[in-house]
Amino acid sequence: MTSQSQGIQQLLQAEKRAKDKLEEAKKRKGKRLKQAKEEATAEIDHYRLQREKEFRTKQTNVMGSQGNLSAKIEEQTTETVRNLTSSYHRNMETMMKKLLSTICDISPEIHPNFRHEV
Repeated sequence: MTSQSQGIQQLLQAEKRAKDKLEEAKKRKGKRLKQAKEEATAEIDHYRLQREKEFRTKQTNVMGSQGNLSAKIEEQTTETVRNLTSSYHRNMETMMKKLLSTICDISPEIHPNFRHEV
């Protein structure tokens, strides 16, 4: 009977060692997965930064010319507004006089289609 108990004890100890080794293997696997995930994240971040840098370079090349274009358009708009304003101030007095003279200077005439019947 003692030999049976010793055999059972040995089996229990072997089972415990196997369980400990299994737990240790699971922990190592978890650490490896975590490390692989961190490495993948670092690689993804590096790739993303590289692509963003390329994008910014291309965007600067394209938008740089558009920036100059928008500045030129802004300048032309300002010039046009300035010209219109100065034209308004130059011609306002003359146009007001013409408008008032047309409205106020009435010369009564008989319409050509009017028939006077007596």
